[in-house]
Amino acid sequence: ELWISLEEHQDALELIMSKYRKQMLQLLQGRKGEDAEPVLKVHQANSLETESQIDRICEMGEVMRKAIQVDDDQFFKVQEKLAQLELENKELRELLSISKESFEVGREDLPD
Repeated sequence: ELWISLEEHQDALELIMSKYRKQMLQLLQGRKGEDAEPVLKVHQANSLETESQIDRICEMGEVMRKAIQVDDDQFFKVQEKLAQLELENKELRELLSISKESFEVGREDLPD
């Protein structure tokens, strides 16, 4: 009798578990569409946020490129001005040495 009772109990558990599995499978299949929708929305929101950040990074890169161009232009202007001043200084020193030489020659020609 115990053996028969055990078999009936196992059959009942198998029936319950098969119905449970069937219902869970149906529930999961029904939820797949529902589960995918929130995930898809979150993914789309993240994609939009990422796109926005990429756009901002590109804008910042463009601003940096412009700043670098302005700095380069300013650097070249300073370099050009420095070269002009060095040339002018050299020419003025030459004029000064010529004028010193002529002054010394003029002094030597003067009678004491």
